[in-house]
Amino acid sequence: MLTPQTPATTPSPALVLALRRVLRPMVRLMLARGITYPYLADLLKALFVDVSDKDFRLDQKLPTDSRVSLVSGVHRKEVNRLRQEMASDAEIVPSVVSLGAQLVAVWLGSVQYLDENNRPKPLTRFVSEGGSMSFEALVAGVNSDIRPRVVLDEWLRLGVVRFDEAHRVCLNVEAFIPAEGFDEKAYYFGHNLHDHAAAAAHNLIGAGKPFLERTVHYDALSANSVAALAAQSGQVGMEALLAINKSAMALEAADASSSAPRQRMTFGIYFYAEPATPAKDELPTAGQALRNAP
Repeated sequence: MLTPQTPATTPSPALVLALRRVLRPMVRLMLARGITYPYLADLLKALFVDVSDKDFRLDQKLPTDSRVSLVSGVHRKEVNRLRQEMASDAEIVPSVVSLGAQLVAVWLGSVQYLDENNRPKPLTRFVSEGGSMSFEALVAGVNSDIRPRVVLDEWLRLGVVRFDEAHRVCLNVEAFIPAEGFDEKAYYFGHNLHDHAAAAAHNLIGAGKPFLERTVHYDALSANSVAALAAQSGQVGMEALLAINKSAMALEAADASSSAPRQRMTFGIYFYAEPATPAKDELPTAGQALRNAP
């Protein structure tokens, strides 16, 4: 169980520096999309109340407004108002995401849909042309209540698929990361960054067994070297994602008959590069490291 430090406790300077570094790209994104400090302040106030309410309970009992106020630092009257507002708050998942994730998982995780290099095979559009190896059959096998044409049109708009010269449907090799469609990209932005940050925060808090959270980073490379490493990272990263996806599909099928409580998981990869000069609020890094978060 998480327990808050007393308000008089001075935060670790190292943690404050780390938070400044973590929040910098978030602030850049918010300013680019017209989210100003007053708007963020209101958003953070609600989040402090929500996290204090749900993650810092005593014996799993619903905390009073006074306790949430004590833990979060938000005034008690504001706590009461925000808790009422958040009671009807629900995450909105774009419809193309929920169905699309299932379809891509099947396309990337089923042997019949993969070539000898474990790449997704192009699919004919109609069952009349390709039988089970058609886009129509793929969609019908996951959800028979939605027309394949609707899915195809939306995926073409988002850049998830394209037609090849034989007019077969080809999956974007980057898997389900829409090239267009801001709401869809924003959903995955929140999902992926949340899970990565949650794993890193869990490891830093030290409340249980650490999650996998490793990186390799160098800071004295040329642009050509970075480009070569980006290409290699894309190749080996996709191989790892495909392998985990295939195993997860098999395990989920095996778990279907079990009544055990369900859990969700995320396994992800990322690559980032920029000029090596550190920002003024960042500590210089070592020349190279294989990093495993504590």
